[in-house]
Amino acid sequence: MMRMTKTGAGCLALAVVLAACGGGDAEEAAPGADTTAATTTVPMPMDSGQMSADTGTGGMTGGAPVTVAMRDAQGRDLGSVTLAESAQGVTLTGSLRGLSPGEHGIHVHTTGRCEPPFESAGPHWNPTSKQHGTQNPQGPHLGDMSNLTVGADSSVMVQATTAGGTLRGANALLDADGAAVVIHAGADDYRTDPSGQSGDRIACGTAMAS
Repeated sequence: MMRMTKTGAGCLALAVVLAACGGGDAEEAAPGADTTAATTTVPMPMDSGQMSADTGTGGMTGGAPVTVAMRDAQGRDLGSVTLAESAQGVTLTGSLRGLSPGEHGIHVHTTGRCEPPFESAGPHWNPTSKQHGTQNPQGPHLGDMSNLTVGADSSVMVQATTAGGTLRGANALLDADGAAVVIHAGADDYRTDPSGQSGDRIACGTAMAS
């Protein structure tokens, strides 16, 4: 009976030692398991450089907007407009000053050159080979827009959109030779090809691909 008690006590002691060792291993393994799980399940964030490389434009449709400085034939600063891509076409927003009060035609032209009298800007932007005018059954040019109405103080807020197209992409405005925004002396009648009888080109600004 005494031998069994000693044997039993010895086994019990051994079991306690083994349990203590096993418990220590379990306590040390737990933090390691947590660290491994965090490393494998939490994705690394993408930095801005990776985003630009993947999208080419930082996620913006058509790329960055382009600001166009407008000047008259004497080189005077008239303000600026910003070109940006939208669902309808290319939008022009900004403010201008120093124009004669009344209505003026404004169009996007095919070439980024503004040498007075601004014929260097070429014809209206027209990659779809239409006639001029939103009221022309054969139109419009993509570069056609609504007239500007300049106030008595010779200033105007610009908010216009082309009839279609993009800054960069299908029917892109910003090709190798850029484009120009041109303002005319008179109002566009929205019908007459090629420029709506809007008269002389009195102001111009270039938009170039970057």
